[in-house]
Amino acid sequence: MKDINTHILRLIISYASNDINEAEFNELSQWLSEDSNNKQLFSEYLFLYKKTRRISLLNTLDNDKAWDTIVSKLENPLENNTSGKDRKIRSIRPWHKYAAAAVLVGVLGTAYFFKDSLLNSRTNHIEPPGIVDTNLIEPGTDKATLTLANGEQVPLEKGTSFQTSNANSNGEQIVYEAGDRKTKELVYNYLTIPRGGQFYIMLSDGTKVWLNSESQLKYPVSFVDGKTRQVELVYGEAYFDVSSSTENNGSKFIVLNKSQEVEVLGTEFNIKAYKDEASIYTTLVEGKVKVGYDGKSQNLTPSLQLSLDIISNSASVAKVDVKSVISWKDGVFSFVEMPLKDIMKVISRWYDVDVIFENKALETVQFVGTLNKSRSIHEVLAIMKSTSLNNYEINGKTITLR
Repeated sequence: MKDINTHILRLIISYASNDINEAEFNELSQWLSEDSNNKQLFSEYLFLYKKTRRISLLNTLDNDKAWDTIVSKLENPLENNTSGKDRKIRSIRPWHKYAAAAVLVGVLGTAYFFKDSLLNSRTNHIEPPGIVDTNLIEPGTDKATLTLANGEQVPLEKGTSFQTSNANSNGEQIVYEAGDRKTKELVYNYLTIPRGGQFYIMLSDGTKVWLNSESQLKYPVSFVDGKTRQVELVYGEAYFDVSSSTENNGSKFIVLNKSQEVEVLGTEFNIKAYKDEASIYTTLVEGKVKVGYDGKSQNLTPSLQLSLDIISNSASVAKVDVKSVISWKDGVFSFVEMPLKDIMKVISRWYDVDVIFENKALETVQFVGTLNKSRSIHEVLAIMKSTSLNNYEINGKTITLR
């Protein structure tokens, strides 16, 4: 396998680190299309990343350890060569050691986002997309609107602060104190997350909740001692890390939404209940929960997901990849055999855009991979264009896919 020249390697690093412009992207695409060896060289990193998943995209990477892993595999050509033919592996200069390790970390969130990726581009020539204005489109940030019991609405976002007698926010999260649990009257607040937002809240009992874009949570400012702790996910998606009942005088914890209730005793789980989706998905990470719906109930054990059709009130349970389901709260969107139509729902919520499928056939194209939530909308669409889109157009905050 031949070495990458310094310029191309820098382009790959720029691409992986979310610092590549359109001209550089096109140059990298052209390089990939010139020679199958170039594609092989680039794809080697993708293959080895899948083979060494213990090097997590979300953890700090040890460059030396990562490179040693790569080299050990590259020096065994039979392991990586599906044709069974031996290949001579040339040594790589020390500087490449750290550069390639950087590529290894970033590449899964970019080129391998789609099944076919840049390496399997169907055309050598990449037409420039119809971009009218991308300045209006930015990745989501920590922001929310807090609605107090008296109806007052308080915007929460980075750079602002807010404080009451029992709550404190730095603009990126809000934390409630235990307060007076002897009270018999529940006082409720609402936390509403807009499209293009996310937020973290710690409830007065110590329960931690991560809220995804376009979500709303109703909760008491303080729970009543000895009574069931109850909150409502009005709509949207939330990840719950529930404070155990033993720390709350044995009181149960229940999450309500319009079609079901989830009873827990101290556990971690995810609920996805968007207004524009026909199903509610409850995924158990740790512990155990009981999901009640339409007079029925279903117990879940870790790694199981209950899918409830809100129209027919029918439910099904399946084992899922939990890490993929909950990766959104750690800054990564993960898609497993997901149709482009559903992927673009996720994209539209995070980037606060509207998406039009001019080519309806694209809606059912399935992809697998991960997407770092900090990626620009241009990068995401450029990767799509290199695989399945003929073209796309951005006009204000509307994206048209062709």
